[in-house]
Amino acid sequence: MYERILVPTDGSAGVERAIDHAIDLASTHGATIHAVYVVNTASYGGVPMETSWDGIRDVLSEEGQAALERVVELASAADVDVETAVLDGSPSRRIVDYAEQTDCDLIVMGTHGRGGLNRILLGSVAERVVRSSEIPVLTVRVGEAPDVEERAEEAAGAGQSSDSAENAP
Repeated sequence: MYERILVPTDGSAGVERAIDHAIDLASTHGATIHAVYVVNTASYGGVPMETSWDGIRDVLSEEGQAALERVVELASAADVDVETAVLDGSPSRRIVDYAEQTDCDLIVMGTHGRGGLNRILLGSVAERVVRSSEIPVLTVRVGEAPDVEERAEEAAGAGQSSDSAENAP
């Protein structure tokens, strides 16, 4: 079913959950992982000309290489082949373009699950990829998210504190 699975990484610890899903799928289907790191050159358009873009890009590329090496390390433990690339540009656009150019069958990527104002202000690379890709996209929630039990406990605790306040003399 899958021969080439694209997994974008930003190098964060949370994205390893998405990487693990991609590796599991690749292992099951005998697929190759295509791991990419996108240096977001679009966000550095306002950097003053006196600033050395080459220096900034070099630092970001080194971060990207380290992130991609981590994907290779995780995949090699599962005996899954990996091809890597550091790309420049708008992350969502470059991810979709790369997936199409390399005939990927699936894109597996992390999403932080931001909502409301945070999503409006920060945007969502995953959301833009989902909306613009003709290739199926599997999003994996990453980051610090309370689980269902924690949410239930918080709700129960909130209900108790308001009840006790109402019943206080």
